[in-house]
Amino acid sequence: MKQDRFLLGILIGIALLVVVAVGLFLSRRGVQDYGPEDTPQGVIRNYILALEKGDYERAYGYLHAGDSKPSYEQFRSAFLSRQLDTSNTSVQIIGELHETSEDAIVNLVVIRGGTGPFADAYRESTQALLEKDKQGDWKIVNLPYPYWGWDWYQPRPK
Repeated sequence: MKQDRFLLGILIGIALLVVVAVGLFLSRRGVQDYGPEDTPQGVIRNYILALEKGDYERAYGYLHAGDSKPSYEQFRSAFLSRQLDTSNTSVQIIGELHETSEDAIVNLVVIRGGTGPFADAYRESTQALLEKDKQGDWKIVNLPYPYWGWDWYQPRPK
């Protein structure tokens, strides 16, 4: 009888720990908000967050206005058709920044998930290029795949 109470106490303790852990998990899982756009790192963060939220119009607004800039429909279609699939990828902004008055290079790590249950994530060190536009806002000129199409900003044949 005494052992049954002890076992019951252990089970109740475990159940309370599980309830607390689930409650903490659910309460800490918040929605991310857009941050300031006055730094190159902030623009990259907001661009990637806009893609994750499906806000393609906002993400498109962060692109540099070059001659061969894709149209909004080409941009949106690349993500909706999964030509550019960001679902198994994340980006870590290292914070190292090489900035001049007109452009900036931000060091990034692109983390790609493994393809199998025992596959490790693959990390790739890369860079993003941003330029200031006429209004002084940072705009993205180049990002690594899958956040950027290989054919964007390529000269179109005449």
